[in-house]
Amino acid sequence: MNIEYIRHSFAHLLAAAVLKLRPEAKLGMGPVIENGFYYDFEGVEISEKDIKTIEQEVRSLASQHLAFKKELWDKAKAKRFFKDQPFKLELISDLPAGKVGIVHTGKAFSDLCRGGHVKNTNELPLKAFSLTRVAGAYWKGDEKRPQLTRVYGVAFASKEEHSAYLAQMKEAELRDHRRLGRELGLFAFSDLVGPGLPLFTPKGTRIFRELQKFSERLKEDIGFHEVHIPHIAKKDLYRVSGHLEKFGEDIFTVKGKDSEFVLKPMNCPHHIQIYASRPRSYRELPFNIYETTTVYRDERAGELAGLTRVRSITQDDSHAFLAPEQTEELFERILKQIQKFVKAFQLTEYRIRLSLRDEKNPSSYLGDKATWKKAQTEMERILKRNKIPYVRAEGEAAFYGPKMDFLAKDSLGREVQISTIQLDLNLPERFSLTYTGAKGEELRPVMIHSAFLGSIERFLGVLIEHFAGAFPLWLSPEQVWILSVSAKFNSLAAKTAQELSALVPGIRVSVRENDETLGKKIREGEVQKIPYLLILGSEEKKAKTVSVRKRGKGDLGTMKLEVFAARLSKELDLLK
Repeated sequence: MNIEYIRHSFAHLLAAAVLKLRPEAKLGMGPVIENGFYYDFEGVEISEKDIKTIEQEVRSLASQHLAFKKELWDKAKAKRFFKDQPFKLELISDLPAGKVGIVHTGKAFSDLCRGGHVKNTNELPLKAFSLTRVAGAYWKGDEKRPQLTRVYGVAFASKEEHSAYLAQMKEAELRDHRRLGRELGLFAFSDLVGPGLPLFTPKGTRIFRELQKFSERLKEDIGFHEVHIPHIAKKDLYRVSGHLEKFGEDIFTVKGKDSEFVLKPMNCPHHIQIYASRPRSYRELPFNIYETTTVYRDERAGELAGLTRVRSITQDDSHAFLAPEQTEELFERILKQIQKFVKAFQLTEYRIRLSLRDEKNPSSYLGDKATWKKAQTEMERILKRNKIPYVRAEGEAAFYGPKMDFLAKDSLGREVQISTIQLDLNLPERFSLTYTGAKGEELRPVMIHSAFLGSIERFLGVLIEHFAGAFPLWLSPEQVWILSVSAKFNSLAAKTAQELSALVPGIRVSVRENDETLGKKIREGEVQKIPYLLILGSEEKKAKTVSVRKRGKGDLGTMKLEVFAARLSKELDLLK
């Protein structure tokens, strides 16, 4: 049986149940989504404590063996039927001329719908269904429109699939980066600063910088050079690039004393101006530059989500300007670096999504059909030649060119987008970029956009959940805690910290000198997910050793400090 039909049928029963319990409810929409469905309501208060009552009513309705039946009504009849449902009336008005679909669920409920249901509610797998949560949502996703209450549900073909999904969601809740970020003291948000603008603590900034350094090292290893650009620009820059035309409503404006600027939503137009600052020769190509810098986008408040959807987005952005015949070689070098990058985060199961333009909607993209076909064909040929698994995704391209997005599975089996490479034949054209060829002719360069981290904020959110906050040693903001059994060993702990720092330069070690008991210090270290705890007391002082505890492994016994230092160095060398 079609799982989407099952989920769509449950959405209708959800609406019917809420109307039965709260007849005053105004109905929004109830589509199928990944793993389930939702329905939006206005005019009623629904909280988490109401979920079970509504779910019981859904089950009760389903047990009545209600048949789903579709009819086609003219608009006037549909409007009379939904005269007390303003959102349904708006949807009817939005539909093109002609008949509208009405689906009846027995005599219990009728809804405006295109169809796609089971034949009867007795076909629904009630043991593989549940309502899960309540959230707020704006009508049609527009924050200027009424705010609705959204009730979510999940449904699967079998009880086993349903149970496995709920177990995964429970684990995901424990790993939620917003909760762990607070508990580990990595970042914060402030109402005075504004939503979607994260503030990173010293610990969070340490992880942030380690990610940045790793990405930059990989870029420099293949010939990219760092540049620096301002955070604002004239609107004209983004008018030429096409960003103003394609998503001008997401751009922040800055009012100057005598002119208007925008906060940069992208870095590529600025980087293009560095290339265009003087004439270029074929001998200078490829001209490879990178920068880790923040861009700003006016995301809707309702779409913001912790670090994974923010308004200040720090990108490890790279742009290469090159001759067409150089494209394949550089593409392959970038691909290999991204593969190294993904491996460092234990994201070994991945594939590539080749994002292509939607041929049915060419007005959403810059450039002509021939230019796009050439770029897309070349990217697909590179993937095939390197025997890299990929899937084609029509309509997922950037508005200026096709792209390869790396999709990796995290520790919960969820697929997350990480790195990206984009081939661009349009922006060089829009900015009239040129270089002088070997015969003195004027030629047009090709651009390659790439980012390993993408948004560092979003990537950090993904990593927190992937590792459940227990970062690998190289990425942990605090790598070693030295715990003294009592205050009389504090000086020994301080000396040990100095010696370890000399043996392993750059190691992040701190001495916990508070008056808490050793047991409490150990528990705190475990809660803070510190990779290594070193314990010093009378026996360790006498034997000139340290007692070592490793996160997730427990007590490793005693060893000489030099032996422990060698262990750390070996573990850190795995990144190289």
